[in-house]
Amino acid sequence: MDEPPLLEVKGLNKIYDNGFHAVKDVSFSIKPGLLVGLIGPNGCGKSTMMKCINRLHTMSSGEVLIDGENVMESSHSAIARKVANVPAELKVSFGLSVFDTVMTGRYPYVTSLWWESSEDEKIVMDAMERFGIEHFANRQLHMLSSGERQRVLIAKAYVQEPRLMLVDEPTSHLDMKYKLEVMEYLQYMVKKDMTILVAEHDISLMARYCDLCIIMKHGELVTIGDPKKVITPKLIEEVYEVNASVGFDEDGELYVLPKRYRAKH
Repeated sequence: MDEPPLLEVKGLNKIYDNGFHAVKDVSFSIKPGLLVGLIGPNGCGKSTMMKCINRLHTMSSGEVLIDGENVMESSHSAIARKVANVPAELKVSFGLSVFDTVMTGRYPYVTSLWWESSEDEKIVMDAMERFGIEHFANRQLHMLSSGERQRVLIAKAYVQEPRLMLVDEPTSHLDMKYKLEVMEYLQYMVKKDMTILVAEHDISLMARYCDLCIIMKHGELVTIGDPKKVITPKLIEEVYEVNASVGFDEDGELYVLPKRYRAKH
């Protein structure tokens, strides 16, 4: 018997008040236990679609189901117990310490006014140790490097114990070492009952770590599948209007080498 999907997106459309059609009739389903890359050029609808999935944006039409439940018929607190959001950058920290920032991930499980139970504290401390941020627990978030802040945001999402984690451009401001570190943390976090959807520009990085890739262009779904099968020079040219070499290194890992922009005449 096939495992039921964790996430189902059915005919999703998002049209802004100014008439811009950001997401156009997108449909797909994802099973649990996968690291999924969402890739495409700037403005293709990646971030908008993720915001529709967790109801940060109101979809114009369509359905999003998580574990078979329609998110539009669920309360925000119920969604927060299933879906965690990791933004590209936390713009305002209000002077919170690293510990307090991670602890806010436990908010969906609040049961009393004085809500930081000993269990909450243990979960947070374990997560901080797991992601290597325990030694600056009392430091304010704005004092950290970009790579350290990204680990804090991931730890915050981790303690939320979600079924689905939505991660928006986690490596956009990071150097090579931290790009790999963040992706390895995300790969480690995927469990048999949890899926992570990552919107990212680095195609080679997505091919290296993801089980599945969703490719978008102009708000539409171009293809979905194993990155080592669907990422080809033809696809790169179609989606990015760029000529590129696509190959495999000695370890069998796919890489994409952009060569030139294919100008339209």
